Amino acid sequence: MTRHGIAQGDKHSGHKVGLTPYPWQLTPRRGGFTKRSKWAKIQTELWQAYISILSGLPKLDFILELGDMIDGKAHRSGGTELITSDIQEQCDMAVEIYEETRKFCKKNVKVAAVYGTDYHVATEGEDWENEIAYRAGFTKIGAHEWPQVNGCVFDIKHKVGSSTIPHGRFTAIAKEKMWNALWAEREEQPRSDVLIRAHAHYYSAIDTADGCAMILPALQGMGSRYGSRQCSGTVDWGLVHFVVHDDGSVDWYPHIIRINAQKAQVTKI
Repeated sequence: MTRHGIAQGDKHSGHKVGLTPYPWQLTPRRGGFTKRSKWAKIQTELWQAYISILSGLPKLDFILELGDMIDGKAHRSGGTELITSDIQEQCDMAVEIYEETRKFCKKNVKVAAVYGTDYHVATEGEDWENEIAYRAGFTKIGAHEWPQVNGCVFDIKHKVGSSTIPHGRFTAIAKEKMWNALWAEREEQPRSDVLIRAHAHYYSAIDTADGCAMILPALQGMGSRYGSRQCSGTVDWGLVHFVVHDDGSVDWYPHIIRINAQKAQVTKI
């Protein structure tokens, strides 16, 4: 039976431009010209775009969750970018996202997940994503996982190297694919058909005779202090839909959305 699924990551719930369910979305200030109003507009558009993507897909059989489900304490920016610095409440947001996501899934949907970066999800060494996985009913969560769907082996892990040059964005994911082949040759890892990473907040994919590999777009919008002040590359927002056929062959379809609320504007002076 053909099975449908999605791979998604980097929601960063708790951040002002993280994926934010309705109960936690900010309300605009009167006049609509404050930073709070800008964040409120972005949160609403991101959430509506997420639900719109899911509503256009067949009912999901599986979800691959690639980490950074919450943003954490954000101590490097003094917590100024957060909706809340309460990690428990950020976990509540992440669980609520899965409650909403399950509306677009089959009853027996399977969720395989991997941990995000310690800075965001393991405050003082505590793996908060374990709580999310437990409360949201994930099938498995680990540092590096190889879920299998119809005989197709996925290799999922959060972190991957990134590049500051456009044509270099394929190098890191190709390297990951090669490392998997070498580990598999030593019979110390399953050989993957589809290798997936996240973390870089842009979409990049390669397809070879030995399988495909990709970096997922993020579900956090633009607007972090680090990204806006120190980075120059493009950011991709969205997720990837997979169709795994009976024979283990796989098709994938990236759903990448341009967020209108985040388009840069000129300032006339």
